[in-house]
Amino acid sequence: VGTHQEAIREDSESEAVVPGESPDCEWARLPQELLLHIFQYLPLLDRAYASQVCRRWNQAFHMPELWRCFEFELNQPASSYLKATHPDLIKQIIKRHSNHLQYVSFKVDSSTESAEAACDILSQLVNCSLKTLGLISTARPSFMEVPKSHFISALTVVFVNSKSLSSLKIDDTPVDDPSLKVLVANNSDTLKLLKMSSCPHVSPAGILCVADQCHGLRELALNYHLLSDELLLALSSEKHVHLEHLRIDVVSENPGQHFHTIKKSSWDAMVRHSPKFNLVMYFFLYEEEFGPFFNEEIPVTHLYFGRSVSKEVLGRVGLHCPRLVELVVCANGLRPLDEELIRIAKHCTQLSAIGLGECEVSCSAFVEFVKMCGRRLSQLSIMEEVLIPDHKYSLDEIHWEVSKHLGRVWFPDMMPTW
Repeated sequence: VGTHQEAIREDSESEAVVPGESPDCEWARLPQELLLHIFQYLPLLDRAYASQVCRRWNQAFHMPELWRCFEFELNQPASSYLKATHPDLIKQIIKRHSNHLQYVSFKVDSSTESAEAACDILSQLVNCSLKTLGLISTARPSFMEVPKSHFISALTVVFVNSKSLSSLKIDDTPVDDPSLKVLVANNSDTLKLLKMSSCPHVSPAGILCVADQCHGLRELALNYHLLSDELLLALSSEKHVHLEHLRIDVVSENPGQHFHTIKKSSWDAMVRHSPKFNLVMYFFLYEEEFGPFFNEEIPVTHLYFGRSVSKEVLGRVGLHCPRLVELVVCANGLRPLDEELIRIAKHCTQLSAIGLGECEVSCSAFVEFVKMCGRRLSQLSIMEEVLIPDHKYSLDEIHWEVSKHLGRVWFPDMMPTW
């Protein structure tokens, strides 16, 4: 096979059919719409090789529609098992199709070299008008190791030139308040989603700037340390946005870390302003750090516990989370959660999805939980080892009883699905 640059050359003169096929099967005469559909399913390198088949396939390779959605995969072969987008292809794509790119993501490994390569590409997108941009690190530190000035300069190129960004995902990056001001100055009328967890150079003032200027904002994701009563009240103001999703990561970097408390009145203001908004919270805390949480009513709808969480905390969830729709408990310990699960079923009347792993529930309590929730439980992912047989049900019997109350066939999971 020739070089990657040859793979996307524009001057291919061949009108050959695929070797081994009969003359009646002329692949070169496939309708352009069908070719485009096929090319969209091909990995980039295979797509480039296919462009060598004939002139019409090469023309299909360069159709603007094919380049509206693109993912740059950047990694170092010595430290990653992921395939990388070849540099020669990247150069050609930017040269020929930068003005066609609309939905772009960068997937990089943990190496600084990969993150710097992503910044270099961003700096070249001066003719683009992106609608979505995602910077995805498969492992830390990646973008955090890039000199801040280099990253901000590259990102600002996109902010200034796009002017129509609707979705921006920049987790684990050195983005800062001044760069957010550039973002809203150029994209305030179009920005709907901003996801920026683990961005240590952003302050609550930077988030308030976004909330104040981007009236079309519908989804916001950030770390808990950026959440404040002031921000919630700003988001609840009539002249500001109507959020549909607020996603909060509550992450402990060191055991014993202090977390502030959000007032119930601030949450109430959010619910009054946007009654149907979803509050999605991801907790990665040590057990002793849950003190400030779930002591008063909180309008959380989707709750994910990634580390061990105590019976006491889950008991408070059952009392103070009436809007809960989805609950995932990845670990709890060896004390059965019978009472806590029944309390959640009783008070969380909108609960429709639950996942349990590395904890224990007696079979009788689990059946009672399912009976109380009924057929609104659209998702029920329970690891088999969670269920403890008792005097009423064995593991062989429980799936029949649960299936009866769900109105569909159900079995415990062998592997978690969340």
